[in-house]
Amino acid sequence: MDVVRRALSTETSAPHGTTNAYVVGRDPALLVDPAARTDQLDELVRARGVEHILVTHTHPDHVGAVAAYRDELDATCWALRSHTDRFEAATGFEPDDAFGDGDRLELGTGRVRILALPGHAPDHLGVDVGGGPVCCGDCAVREGSVVVGGPNADMRAYLNALRRLRSLDPPTLLPGHGPPIERPAAVLDRLIEHRERRERRVYEAVASGARAPDEIVDRAYEKDLSGVEDLARATVIAHLRKLAADDRIEWDGERARPR
Repeated sequence: MDVVRRALSTETSAPHGTTNAYVVGRDPALLVDPAARTDQLDELVRARGVEHILVTHTHPDHVGAVAAYRDELDATCWALRSHTDRFEAATGFEPDDAFGDGDRLELGTGRVRILALPGHAPDHLGVDVGGGPVCCGDCAVREGSVVVGGPNADMRAYLNALRRLRSLDPPTLLPGHGPPIERPAAVLDRLIEHRERRERRVYEAVASGARAPDEIVDRAYEKDLSGVEDLARATVIAHLRKLAADDRIEWDGERARPR
């Protein structure tokens, strides 16, 4: 089953300044992550007979044109059953239907399987295209790393999502931002190692006496953080929450200390 990508200009912190929308299959087809509306995407959804819409997660840079395409195409909008409230809050309307992890959606040229992949966001999901590529949203990018920070981010869940994708061993990952990932195993291994390495540095910073997040950021990062200090701080806090959940440190939301 073929998948067509359109890169859409959005207000995003991703380096490329775009979010990828995907049209999967045809007659009927599935539209994934319509973050904005363009003439090219309009033409594609009409040509492919889109009747279903979903988003990999409800961050603002993934949902911008959901309502417009739903109304124009009279399409069914889907959300994870356990997070329909987040979909409604992000789009302004309730989803038309809901699915769970492992559910399948029949399209005209095959079927896709829904993968719950929380971590970057609690409602994050992926789309397994019939044993072919996986639309992985913001789980992975070909270069660099994904931000896992903010009150709803879960570093433990994110690492589990990466490991789940790694075990599936898809031929290609289709990310929410940037070009296709044609060597998924190598990229997923790199992202897992990156997070595990950062966790070690955060733990070592706490063990050596750093207590507040800003102190820990200073010790856990060696590179220049100009312009991304807030993202680094949010990431460190996500690691602190994971270390506390693993019973390796104590964390009260403001200060950390060794157990």
